[in-house]
Amino acid sequence: MTARPPAGYGYVSAASLPSVAPRPTLRDVATQAGVHPATASRALNEATRSLVRPATVARVREVAAALGYQVNPIARSLKTSRSETVGVLVPDLTNPLFPPIVRGIEDALADSGYTVLTANTDNDPARTSSNFAAMQARQVDGFIVATALLDDPLMHDAAERGVPMVLVNRLTEHLDVSAVSADDATGIERTVAHLVELGHRDIAHVAGPLRVSTGAVRLRAFRAAMQSHGLRDDRVVEAEAYSEAAGRTALLRLLDGNRPTAIVAGNDLLALGCYDALAETGLSCPDDVSIVGFNDMPFINRLQPPLTSVRVPQYDLGVEAARLLLDRLSGRTVTPRVVLLPVRLVVRGSTAPPPTVKRPARAAG
Repeated sequence: MTARPPAGYGYVSAASLPSVAPRPTLRDVATQAGVHPATASRALNEATRSLVRPATVARVREVAAALGYQVNPIARSLKTSRSETVGVLVPDLTNPLFPPIVRGIEDALADSGYTVLTANTDNDPARTSSNFAAMQARQVDGFIVATALLDDPLMHDAAERGVPMVLVNRLTEHLDVSAVSADDATGIERTVAHLVELGHRDIAHVAGPLRVSTGAVRLRAFRAAMQSHGLRDDRVVEAEAYSEAAGRTALLRLLDGNRPTAIVAGNDLLALGCYDALAETGLSCPDDVSIVGFNDMPFINRLQPPLTSVRVPQYDLGVEAARLLLDRLSGRTVTPRVVLLPVRLVVRGSTAPPPTVKRPARAAG
């Protein structure tokens, strides 16, 4: 007996289903465009498009769009030994510094046909190593790394094995790879000069973790700037992490002794923690203590008081890192380069003359 479908269900025979048109192939595109398949392939590939006359590229792309042809990335990777993907390692995407950097990377790589795989490492070396290995297993063509330590065995090993990579917002000692960072030293020098100009002499530094280049470079710059002004340079406390909680803890340690009149924080998150510590101890910013941050993260101007901070070109860091990696992947650049992008100090309400220095009276009228 032939089984019947349950009541209420329609029965459709396979013969009555509409036929599915076959997917267009590269050969279909080439035939309709009147070119060889190899020419069509070059015209549809961002990396080789410049080898084909612009008029031919336009014709091939128009035909491909009309036919609904899509490049098969798996087939292309098998042929070229490239996946056209790039691995990006960041400490924490919830840190407002990193989304603009990643967006810059994505935008710059997309123009060359690359996609991005992003992983958070929480600044944990074991997790960094695991993510790095997982991305290599997926055959990414290269890496952009925002998590490198100042002395980083993983990065050194990868460089020795010839893994294409670029460091962003980080530098590593004795590592022969390209890197792009903000000009941290200049930013700190301008911060100290600004505070000295306001009349501050007792200036302390809440440093970022010294195992990463941003912490170490900014500390060295702070000490050099203080020495250049003939001021004491040892009012320093290292925060355990670039976080608000770590900034609070670090400043509370400083406030146990003689209170400084100004704080240079290693980054904006540490500066937020300094705000918390002042509020907890009944002090106010900037009436009692001035505070300066670093990075000028989004919305930092909405704090009360708005934070004076060193503006870092976050999006441009990502764009430049992508360009450096594309140069490495294409062979245009063999010698590694270190690029420092300019910064500027944005003065807001968190800095003022110290309590012992009277503000100049305004002229009448």
